[in-house]
Formats: sequence, structure tokens, C-alpha cells
Amino acid sequence: MFIQTESTPNPATLKFLPGHTVLEMGTADFPSAEAASASPLAQRLFAVDGVAGVFFGNDFVTVTKNDATDWDHLKPAILGAIMEHFQSGQPVMADGATQAGGHAEHDGADAEVVGQIKELLDSRVRPAVAQDGGDITFHGFDRGVVYLHMQGACAGCPSSTLTLKMGIENLLRHYIPEVTEVRPVAV
Repeated sequence: MFIQTESTPNPATLKFLPGHTVLEMGTADFPSAEAASASPLAQRLFAVDGVAGVFFGNDFVTVTKNDATDWDHLKPAILGAIMEHFQSGQPVMADGATQAGGHAEHDGADAEVVGQIKELLDSRVRPAVAQDGGDITFHGFDRGVVYLHMQGACAGCPSSTLTLKMGIENLLRHYIPEVTEVRPVAV
């Protein structure tokens, strides 16, 4: 088994491509070891000293390290944990565990605008941030302000504010005049 590794715009996060499907649908975000109970793979990765966060996409795993740990020491252990997991035959997610990856529901007077926001996020934004090992999902819309949840490599990335303001906000404002601002939310 050969696992490729890619850097991300977030220096604390690396993207691992195991050459296997990680999740059939959606994404799964584990911002702490306590959140990893739904995934045998996430639990295995958090057992590696220095791992601070784990995120799964369709064909990748992103791992975020703590500040005190160096990638030169951490990367071999993570590669080993991913390889062991896929060779063990265990599932990535425990039976009955749910994956996220979807946008928050929104109905009411702004339902049409929210539908347009979600469509632009799905067609233009999410594929680009998945390339960087992350995801951005719709969280809410209130009086012109779009609230987005950043996951994986996007969470805590030094360039995430620039991505939100200069990239996503400009895109949404261009196509949807009702949008005035984009803000991040922590869930």
C-alpha cells in the first residue's frame, strides 16, 4: 500500500491519500480525540502522540498536529497508523455512525437565496477546498450575512480569513446581491 502525502495551506495540517475510498459520501470532522469515538481510524490516529485533529473526505485523510510536534517525527507514525487500519479490514466509521458534510437546513423567507448560496458552495467552493484537505459548509444566513463552518485543513488555517473574505465573500456577493458579508462559525 502506497500512501501519498500533500501539504496544505495550513502548515499544521497534512493531507494523506491512501489510494482507497475513505468515505463513500460526505465528510467527517474530528476536532478532538473525544470526538473520535465514531471512527476506528480516527481513534487510531489520535493514539499517535501529537495529533490534534482528524478530517475525512472521499479519498483523503487530513491530520492536524499540535504546535509542539514536528512533522518529521509525526508523519511516519501517521502513515503507519493509516496503513495498519486499511490492512486490518476495520471500517473507517463505526456501524451506525453518521457522517456530516452536509449544509445546515434553512427554510423560511430566504429559502431561495440560501438554495443559491448552497449551490455556489457545492459547485465552486467545496471542490477547491477539498483539494487543500478541508471543507466549508453552510451554517446560516441572517440579514445578508452568510455563516460558514470551516473543517479539516481550513479550520485554523492562517489563510482562511483571506479565503473567506476575498474569495468566497466576493464570489457570493457577485452572484447573489442579497449577500453582504461572510463570517466563519465554530460548531
